[in-house]
Amino acid sequence: MERSLLKKIGLPVLILLMSALYIFVIPSDPEGVKMLFKLIPMALIILYAYLQPPVSGKRYHWTMLAGLAFCMMGDGLLVWFIVGLSAFLVGHLFYMTAFFGKWSFSRLRFATIVPIAAYASFMGNELIQALIRDDEQALIVPVILYVAVISLMAWSAIMSGNKLAIAGSLLFVISDSVLSWNMFVFDVSHSGIWIMTTYYAAQFLMARSLGSKPAEIAPSSSVSLR
Repeated sequence: MERSLLKKIGLPVLILLMSALYIFVIPSDPEGVKMLFKLIPMALIILYAYLQPPVSGKRYHWTMLAGLAFCMMGDGLLVWFIVGLSAFLVGHLFYMTAFFGKWSFSRLRFATIVPIAAYASFMGNELIQALIRDDEQALIVPVILYVAVISLMAWSAIMSGNKLAIAGSLLFVISDSVLSWNMFVFDVSHSGIWIMTTYYAAQFLMARSLGSKPAEIAPSSSVSLR
């Protein structure tokens, strides 16, 4: 009973409080303290995910946990941009593997690849132009690769039919879009708040998706792909 209450109420509240503490209270200096408080919400989210019942299967459960773990590494390593970006990319590959493993075809969901591809093309073009302008051509390939992978991750979540995973993946795209736009194109007002609120919400929903009932992942309205 106590563990159930901790999982359902205690941990989510603690995640919310620690996220708000990092975003709104902890100062930028010293940098080490700021980084510690940045990682605490992710550590709690991973614990929350671990405590979710593996209703979608152990493979999905552990693959999603691996995705969360690599994203947490990306948080800590993003001070070395390419290293942190690579860790996030690996995290997205784990997410994608989990979601494609729960493929639940419908024509409507499949068609979402069109707006996702259009958005990825727009973002990719804007980032390329900005990187060329700032003489950062060495970043073009890794940044565009990341845009492609996170876009495909979002589509794979949509194709799983898992509503929590879909919401989490789209929030992740929003978070990284604000981050990259602010970093490379032009300044976004209150970017830190937008980036981290959508990011923590995204990761929490990813973790919560582990406890989704099978009916949420494979809705009865789905049809088989032939």
